[in-house]
Amino acid sequence: MENTFHGIIAFALMVTMLLAGTLLRKWVPLLRNALVPASVTGGVIGFAVLSMDLVPGYSASDFVALTFHFFTLSFMSLCLTGSSKNTALSGGSIVIGGLWLTVIWTISLGAQGVLGYGVIVAYDQVTGSDLSAFLGAIVTHGFTQGPGQALTYGGIWEKEFGIENAAQVGLIYASLGFIVAFVVGVPMAKWMVRKGLNANKASKIDGEFLSGFFSPQTQPEAGRQVTHPANLDSLAYHICLLGLGYLLTHLWLVWIRDLAAGFTPWGLNLDVLFSHNLFFLHGLVICVIIRWCIDRAGLARYVDDESMKHITGGAVDFMVVGTLMSIKFSVLGALLVPILLVTVAITVFTAALCMLLGHKSGKLGYERAVTIFGCCCGSTGSGLLLLRMVDADFSTSVAKELAFYNIAIVVATFHLLFIFAPIAPSMSAGMYVAVFGGTALLALALVPVLARWTPAPAARASEAQLPGGLSGS
Repeated sequence: MENTFHGIIAFALMVTMLLAGTLLRKWVPLLRNALVPASVTGGVIGFAVLSMDLVPGYSASDFVALTFHFFTLSFMSLCLTGSSKNTALSGGSIVIGGLWLTVIWTISLGAQGVLGYGVIVAYDQVTGSDLSAFLGAIVTHGFTQGPGQALTYGGIWEKEFGIENAAQVGLIYASLGFIVAFVVGVPMAKWMVRKGLNANKASKIDGEFLSGFFSPQTQPEAGRQVTHPANLDSLAYHICLLGLGYLLTHLWLVWIRDLAAGFTPWGLNLDVLFSHNLFFLHGLVICVIIRWCIDRAGLARYVDDESMKHITGGAVDFMVVGTLMSIKFSVLGALLVPILLVTVAITVFTAALCMLLGHKSGKLGYERAVTIFGCCCGSTGSGLLLLRMVDADFSTSVAKELAFYNIAIVVATFHLLFIFAPIAPSMSAGMYVAVFGGTALLALALVPVLARWTPAPAARASEAQLPGGLSGS
């Protein structure tokens, strides 16, 4: 039986690091006052433990699959959760809110690529270096998309087009982007909560918020029991619903993959759209259908939304700690300066983009701003984690908007992700800027349209100014 333990011990190591991060948040004032999430602290500790080879037989690669599946589970469980019953916490139409997130993300994807490309071109001109500008362009796949996409596109560029170290540089950007998401995003979320700009007042900065533990007198209930324990534990029952979604998604992909094999319209190989690498995308749709069927059949009383929210929150925690433990930093000393220059430029641009456009998105503008900043600097998971700081129990509609956005961005940026990104180094500078920059400008042109569709939010008492003196109107 010993050979069956490897994956289980990897998971045990992950949750041990998460426990360590939880306790350190309570005991270490620096972590407590900085509101560093336990999953981030635990992930950094786990990264250090693996880097020093303190757990023989385990490496960063052992946590890649766990991270992938917890990311998938977090969104599938979110789609099985019913809509918030508290209309005060609704931001209006989930579609409109999701389109705001989609537009901001699309602008980020195109503009970050062009900005990173331009920074390396300028660096070469100033220093006389001869670096490929695509070592700057890969930043958008590391920041706006994440480690998986950075490695995928970087590997293609390196193998097919000779862009040396593209995969490693992409992973470095992804790692730095994840760090930026919390170094900048956590203070941003903290400011919003202190000012009372968040709609969900369950998120407020007090002793419990800082320490990360509830006192015995204020510990909330974790949800309602749906099934009788003599039959099936209620938590197990809700996990069963999620397992059904997983199974149906797998069967769908196996069937459609064989059906679509060899289907190449306009010479495009679309097999990648039906691979298990995009399992989470298909899983979202499957779970939306399952929830729709449950509601239409009048069976919503047999699903406890609070229990599903806890499954979502737990999956996010596991995913974040796993992400940090699965990323291996490869320090490229010779490229450190240009990488840092690109990172600083991208961070400043993305923070301004997300705060300004997020604020224009209506009633839950602040929640959307901090959430999409996490998405554009780390991954959807880091966006969810920052959202949880301002929306402690995912009671607002932004979490559902984020699920919609994950489907919408594939449609909005299909041409970039599946056609131009893989062949980017074969494009001239002018063509690259036209395609990626043009996509960003087209998305930006949709902002006034969305603004007309978005109801003006009621003013919040403390909503006077954005950080840096920007007007809140």
